[in-house]
Amino acid sequence: MKRKILLVAGARPNFMKIAPLQKAIAAHTASLEQILVHTGQHYDASMSDVFFQDLEMTAPAVNLEVGSGSHAQQTAEVMMRFEPVLMDYAPDWVVVPGDINSTMACTLVAAKLGFRVAHLEAGLRSFDRTMPEEINRLVTDQLSDLLLTPSADGDENLKREGVDPAKIHMVGNIMIDSLLHLLPKAEARAGELLQSLGLEGTGYILATMHRPANVDQPEKLIKILESLNCLAEGRPVVMPVHPRTRQRIEAMKFQPSGGMKLTGPMGYLDFLALERHAALVITDSGGVQEETTFLGVPCLTVRPNTERPVTITLGTNTLVDCGRDAILAAAVEKLRPSTAPRVPPPLWDGATGVRVAALLESLA
Repeated sequence: MKRKILLVAGARPNFMKIAPLQKAIAAHTASLEQILVHTGQHYDASMSDVFFQDLEMTAPAVNLEVGSGSHAQQTAEVMMRFEPVLMDYAPDWVVVPGDINSTMACTLVAAKLGFRVAHLEAGLRSFDRTMPEEINRLVTDQLSDLLLTPSADGDENLKREGVDPAKIHMVGNIMIDSLLHLLPKAEARAGELLQSLGLEGTGYILATMHRPANVDQPEKLIKILESLNCLAEGRPVVMPVHPRTRQRIEAMKFQPSGGMKLTGPMGYLDFLALERHAALVITDSGGVQEETTFLGVPCLTVRPNTERPVTITLGTNTLVDCGRDAILAAAVEKLRPSTAPRVPPPLWDGATGVRVAALLESLA
């Protein structure tokens, strides 16, 4: 009898992790059956539908359509709507990726009902419990039966927290599976995209901000925007803007300079094309830290910490304070030419989905 694997996806970072696993599980059709549940944490077309298209994902069997809300509201809605789905499908494994509210909520429901949980991208720690994502990571990892880590630091974090080493498997970074699979498609549209944005041959900077610690605090957001405006005096700065962030920017009546381009949210392929050809990326995104590390593109992360330290020790990433002068100084340093060789971290090779599918098949 086939083993049922229920995959959970809730927001755009999840889609990049689930897409390669869908493809890998599909290669085991004789032994594995997959069910995709979309919690609807990201629900509009620009934040969800376009990612399903770009990543060549199959449609979800169920969409919980939880929408937005406070952390408590969103978590509660996911739990209430996920429980009957779980009881209906009765999977052998529930696979939850990343660290969003859907990740923790579905893990809580599954653990209480006695269903086994596999956490994809386990063990990452910022050691900052003011971050909602850190709470989600800690709870999910403690309740999961299988901890699938992207890098060696994840293994060490889990062991230090008392997790049984037999549950821990370093499988590599599944985000890189999506990147490698779709990079040719992204490159094919790069020329037209750069031309449409007036970025050809400009050595442009790509910026993206979405974390509440940066975009929900006007005093921080204005410092970041002012630093980007200053940088835009010397070279173009393009910044795809999350709908919530755009509301904040409009509320503070910020006026971008002529060299700063604020766009709407982008699909995966367009963003990857911009990322691949940028002279510098300025972000607060965990996934972007990983992608720039693999691509060898200099990256500044506007945060006091990162749950992905391997992007600093083996990658191109540097942490920077949100202050205007700090960002400007760090950007100048990062834009200096470098001849240092770049080697991706171990198992960031495009085969993580294959390893995870084989592991799920092998477990009783």
